[in-house]
Amino acid sequence: MHSPVSHPLLDTDEVSPVREDNEDSTSPFLLTCDHYGKRIPERLGQLGLTASDLERHIASDVGIAGVARHLAQISGAHLIAQRYSRLVIDCNRPFESPGSIPLISEATPIPGNAGLSFDDIAARRREIFTPYHQRITQTIDRRAAKKQPTILLSLHSFTPLYAGVARPWHVGTLYQNGNGLPQLLLKLLRAEGHFLVGDNEPYAVRDATDYTIPVHGERRGLINSGLEIRQDLIIEEVGQIEWAERLARILHEIEGRLLAQGLVKH
Repeated sequence: MHSPVSHPLLDTDEVSPVREDNEDSTSPFLLTCDHYGKRIPERLGQLGLTASDLERHIASDVGIAGVARHLAQISGAHLIAQRYSRLVIDCNRPFESPGSIPLISEATPIPGNAGLSFDDIAARRREIFTPYHQRITQTIDRRAAKKQPTILLSLHSFTPLYAGVARPWHVGTLYQNGNGLPQLLLKLLRAEGHFLVGDNEPYAVRDATDYTIPVHGERRGLINSGLEIRQDLIIEEVGQIEWAERLARILHEIEGRLLAQGLVKH
């Protein structure tokens, strides 16, 4: 006898967790954005938080949604983004990580995440986490079947100050191996001449704390990297467009170099 499916999380009229731009792109770059959105399912109210809390980094990666949209538009790359808040379920955390459904985030308690039942947790995984990562997997599989190369770039943003400590980097690459992409990104970002570029700063990618890069990048042997931009640089749309244009130019240069090395093919 089968167990009944746990109660639904999203109402039928609520938006899909997955946003896609340029689904039929021929660019080798696949852009992902785990912390793109800050939506909360209607059934969860505001998770016991204030409206101002939901504008903070604890709810989403501030500014990165605009960068991701503009970059996809300028470069033509396929973007797969996740629309719901990382406070509902963090799509860049393994299920066993305490950050998957956080009880506290940056010293802020999350009342709506306390005392969840097995069914509550299962619904968040089933309706938000799984569709997002299934879509990434399906896309990489489809590209592989067509012998279309995939270079995975996971887009994020970080706070200028964390636990009272200033973070000096303007931008950083995050990776485990990356098969050459992080080093190219570092070189070309530093060549811009006026940025402090972090090498696995302000974070390093680890299996215990990260999901997208380890699972979709490293385990599949893709050329890959995470990219973190400091939030004060991209709060306003002018900064988002500036960074999207810069990254589009850099990605074009990287594609040319990898093409010359035979690592990607048209």
